[in-house]
Parts: sequence; structure tokens; C-alpha cells
Amino acid sequence: NDSCEYLLSSGRFLGEKVWQPHSCMMHKYKISEAKTCLVDKHIAFIGDSRIRQLFYSFVKIINPQFKEEGNKHENIPFEDKAASVKVDFLWHPEVNGSMKQCIKVWTEDSVLKPHVIVAGAATWSIKIHNGSEEALAQYKMNITSIAPLLEKLAKTSDVYWVLQDPVYEDLLSENRKMITNEKIDAYNEAAVSILNSSTRTSKSNVKMFSVSKLIAQETIMESLDGLHLPESSRETSAMILMNVYCNKVVKPVDGSCCQPRPPLTLIQKLAACFFTLCITGYFIFYVIHRNAHRKNKPCTDLESGEEKKNIINTPVSSLEILLQSFCKLGLIMAYFYMCDRANLFMKENKFYTHSSFFIPIIYILVLGVFYNENTKETKVLNREQTDEWKGWMQLVILIYHISGASTFLPVYMHIRVLVAAYLFQTGYGHFSYFWIKGDFGIHRVCQVLFRLNFLVVVLCIVMDRPYQFYYFVPLVTVWFMVIYVTLALWPQITQKKANGNFFWYLGLLLKLGLLLLCIWFLAYSQGAFEKIFSLWPLSKCFELEGSVYEWWFRWRLDRYVVFHGVLFAFIYLALQRRQILSEGKGEPLFSNKISNFLLFVSVVSFLTYSIWASSCKNKAECNELHPSVSVVQIVAFILIRNIPGYARSIYSSFFAWFGKISLELFICQYHIWLAADTRGILVLIPGNPTLNIIVSTFIFVCVAHEISQITTDLAKVVIPKDNPSLFRRLACTIAFFGGVLILSSIQDKSRL
Repeated sequence: NDSCEYLLSSGRFLGEKVWQPHSCMMHKYKISEAKTCLVDKHIAFIGDSRIRQLFYSFVKIINPQFKEEGNKHENIPFEDKAASVKVDFLWHPEVNGSMKQCIKVWTEDSVLKPHVIVAGAATWSIKIHNGSEEALAQYKMNITSIAPLLEKLAKTSDVYWVLQDPVYEDLLSENRKMITNEKIDAYNEAAVSILNSSTRTSKSNVKMFSVSKLIAQETIMESLDGLHLPESSRETSAMILMNVYCNKVVKPVDGSCCQPRPPLTLIQKLAACFFTLCITGYFIFYVIHRNAHRKNKPCTDLESGEEKKNIINTPVSSLEILLQSFCKLGLIMAYFYMCDRANLFMKENKFYTHSSFFIPIIYILVLGVFYNENTKETKVLNREQTDEWKGWMQLVILIYHISGASTFLPVYMHIRVLVAAYLFQTGYGHFSYFWIKGDFGIHRVCQVLFRLNFLVVVLCIVMDRPYQFYYFVPLVTVWFMVIYVTLALWPQITQKKANGNFFWYLGLLLKLGLLLLCIWFLAYSQGAFEKIFSLWPLSKCFELEGSVYEWWFRWRLDRYVVFHGVLFAFIYLALQRRQILSEGKGEPLFSNKISNFLLFVSVVSFLTYSIWASSCKNKAECNELHPSVSVVQIVAFILIRNIPGYARSIYSSFFAWFGKISLELFICQYHIWLAADTRGILVLIPGNPTLNIIVSTFIFVCVAHEISQITTDLAKVVIPKDNPSLFRRLACTIAFFGGVLILSSIQDKSRL
């Protein structure tokens, strides 16, 4: 319930230096974010040398150039006038009258009172009094006297009492040998007991900062003197403080600690009402249908003793399909909301290791090879093969996301090729359909748009996320429309028409050339691109955090690969038409010499790209080259997979099964497998990462499969084949989206 409490008191290290709080995700604050949060704020650190260390680490989040210099045993001020941020360290190494007087002044003067107070001291008392019991008794009396003052301050300010970290006794100098961990524990127990009992009626408002003890237990061996923590540990404690105070202000996506549950929007409330009505309606429908079924059961003729059937089973009505589908979808969406919006389940940060990425990859590849079957047809990129291709790519992308492998540049560059390959298939598949069948009817367009966008539209409503957030769906949707418009505009050129007159091929090539020219122009004219997509209502679809830059970046990153897919389909279908290819079962695609030569070139090209991608040093430079060179590895893979006849004749049914639900897997991972909008990992079973991954993955895959089936069922009902009915449905859809856009605009204004 209170992730702040967990952030301040518990956690563990992932690897050597990455701290993972219990139950929530910690955000790493940038300078600009810290200044935004702390504008017009005054923070005071009061205590001994350990508190001074924490002060320095905290200030360095705001100003990394701030130097640790000057007299250590005096007050140290820091002020950033541009950001109106003031942070002070006040040297009070003992809990005594001097510290009490300082705190008392704050209680009496609201102007001087800091917004955040971080206090703590004990080691000096142990050292000066040689660890005597009298010193501990005096410490208890002194802290008892300042507890009411701290409690009074805590009503209007954030007050943190930092418990003492353990020491590494072997490294302590002779004049510090009396500071033992046993003594430190006794002082900590006294502080916790007294401060927590300072209010009899309710829980103390003074927060215990005890997490630094856990951090110190793991890192104190790296200390230079056995008393003061290494810099990395101090930085972690300072970042925890920043998360405690700033997460509720900045509200970072990857900082779930100390963030309250976002309030329900009007659109979310309306969606909840709609799904509740559907669930209730289906339950009533089911009860009525069941009672009717009981009445119409075969009855026994009393004279003959034979059973008589009174009724023939009727087909399932469209209303029942709608109610059943939305009932299931409503329950699934409730699970989505609970996982990623309701703070019901824990979330953890990702942590990348080579083993966490490559071991699952090897495991699924072995499974994929084990489950293989013969294909129904042996054409290049047949249906089973494209499903297999989508499947293994999607599984690799899922492992990439959950392992946090984006931090490892060679893996990132190869995953970029997989995303490009999806878009390549978009160009290949849609061009092939329109070119061969010549079906430019509105029914086909609606089918594809519904299949691609149904789940995302529902999630935008339920999860209160912009359409562009699910960036891959806008990409494939826009590219589908680009291909459709290019081929549907006059003159409509199809394979049948082109076979009758060769000049139609030239007409198609001219169309494709104009398309390439438009892509090139928009890729290098960011202003024109942003003007187009900043127009209402396009801006509502493609803006993310008030800007279309993210959309421009995503589109530009793979700007040519869809065109490459279209061109590949055109060349392949032309070669197939002229019977240049041998696509029989077990036959190589070309003659033996040509096949061997192309295989050699493909393998070399594939490996050359991988070597280049693995040697990348700068992500921005590699991203700039990626749109032009990604097609090399994609085409190389297609040739390696299809030139040998035996390779073309089999496919992995394991991968193909996942390929059929690849779109749902890609979208669902955002909220019910990953967490915090893909920035973290969902934790259903705390304390057992392996079991948690197994359980959450099983649920995630089942949900994705069920949503795929729901989408298919709804498409049959929602998209009729007769045009008059279809146009009426389109009018209703436009009205629905118009209402959503109006409500969304009202919500946006109310948030300002």
C-alpha cells in the first residue's frame, strides 16, 4: 500500500551497484528533473560526517560540479539561484542541546523552516565518550527531548531520521575502535523506539531512513576508513531521498515508488460502465439461454417410452457473440488495469546481464527447432514460414524487453533489424495482396485497420495512454494506408492488367518512384513532417507528451524498409510469373550454381552486417545508417531460408503459433508482463524471480491468445460484407471517435 515505506526501509542489490527497492521502481533523476522538482525549496541536512556525505551526494544530483572542499566541521551552504533551490548542511555531530536549539528555531519561524529535513547522528557520541553506557543513556534523553520538535516539523515538512550505518571494524583507526556495530545497533534501537513513540494517538510523521543500513551492509567493505561509505553507496541513498520527495511531483513513468494511483478519467469511468453492462448483459443472456435449453431438452413419450426432440440447435446470434466477446474483454481489461495502474502488484526495475538475455534465447531456439512440421506449400515466404518468422522474432523482442538488453548496443542494433523485418513483411504482404487480387474495396481496408487497431484503441481508453504510446501499431497502420493509397489511386495497376500490357509495369515503377521521393523528402524535412501530423485530429493520435517528435523519430528510423518490402514482392512475383523460380518440394530456388553463389553471398552479407552492428560504438550514428542497410540482413535471411528446397519445405510450428498472435504479444507486454509502461517488470510472486516469470508469462500468453480470438470474432460481426451496412457502421465509428476526441480534449484542459 505504501511503497514509500518500502523505499525507505528495504531492498536489495541487482548486480553490484543497482539498488532495487522492495515492491517498486526507483527513477534515476537527471539534473533538469531534480531542479524542476526542488524549485523554490529549502532542504536541510543536519548531523555528523555521514550526513555531510549524504548532503554532498544529494547536491551533486542538482549540480555534478559541486566540489567537496572547505572545513569539514562547519556548516556548508549550497544555492542554485537560477532554479531557486537551497540546500544546507548544518554541522551538529551529536544529538544535544545545540541540535535541539537549531530544530527549535525552525518550529518557531515558518520562514526559516526547511521543506525537507534530513537528520541523524550517533558515532561522535560513541567516540567522544568511549562507548560508555552513560553516553547511550544521555543520547536517549536528548533524542526524547527533540522528538516532539521533529514531530511538530513533520506536520508541514518532510522529516527523515537517518539510522546509523554499520562500520567495517577491521579498517577503523585506533581512535575509532570503540565504534562497534553492537553500539551502533543499540543507538539505532533507541532512536527508532523513541521517535516512533513520540505520538501516542497515531503513527509518527517522522520517517525512518533505514535503507542506508542495508546498502552499507553490502558495500562497507569498500570503505577507505571503515566508517564512511564509498561514493556509489552514498549516491544510491541520495537518489532514494530524491525519489521519496520528487516522485509525487515529477511523476516519472519508471519511478513507481511513492506515486499515488492516478485518478480515473471520465473516459475510463465510461469504459468501466460499458464493460460492466456487457458482463451483466451476458450473464442475463446466459441464464435465459440456459433455462430455454433445459425446457427444450428431449422428453420421454409416456406411451412409447421413446425420447422426442422438440427443437433444433440454432446458430449463435451476433448479439451473443458481441456480449460474450466484450464480457471476456472487460475481465481482461480489469486485469490490465490492476497490473499497471492500481498499485496492486509490485514492480521492479530491469537489470541486464548477458546470461539473462542469451540463455532464454538459446532455450526458445532449441524448442523451436524441436517442433517442426512440413509446410502446406513450398513457395517463398509462404504463410507458415511468415508466421514462423514473426513468432521467433517476437519471442526474441520480448526477451530483449524484459532483460533490459537495450543498454547493450550490439543487441539493440540486431533488435532494430527485427522490428524492420516486421515492417518489411508489412510492405511485402499488403503489396502482394493488392497486386495479385486487385481488391481495393473498403471492406478489406476496414478488416485490416480493425485487426491492427482494435486492442490498442481499447487500451488507450482503459489505460489512459495516447495512441502513439503503442508506437508499432501507428507505424504499421500508416504504412498500410500509404501502400493502399499508392496502389488504389488512378491508375489502379494490378498484376492481371500489367500482364496484358508491359507499359503498366513502367506505370507501377513510376508510382513507386514517387513514393520513394515522398519518403526521402519527409525524412529530411522534419518541419514539414511535424506540420502534417500536428494538425488536429492527427495530433491527438501521433503526439506524445505534447510533441510529434517521437513519432517522427520512429517513422524515420525504418523509413525505407517498407518500400524495400514492396520492391522485393514486386521482383519476386515478376520472377515467379515468368517461371524463373523453382518452388517445387525439395528443389533449390535456382539452378545449383546460382543457388550456391547466392547462398554464399547471403551468408557473407548476413555475417558482415552482424559484425558491423556488434562493433557499433555510437547509437546515434548507427541509427542514422540503419534505414539504408537493415534490408541487407533481412534479404540475406530470406534467401538463406528459402533457396534450399528442404529448408523451404519445413517450418517450426512452435514459432508459427506465437507468430499468429505476435501483434497481441507485442501490445500486451506493455502492461501485463512488463510494468510501468514497459520500464519495469511486473511482480506477481515476490521473492522468487524464476517462478514469477513462469506464472506471469503463462498468464500473459494466454491473455494475448484470447484477445486475438476476441478480435477475430468481433471482426466478423462488426465488419459486414455488404457496403450499405458497412458504411452505417463506419458512420457510427466516426461518431464514436469524435466523442472520444472531444472528451479527451476536455480532460486535457482540466489537467492544465
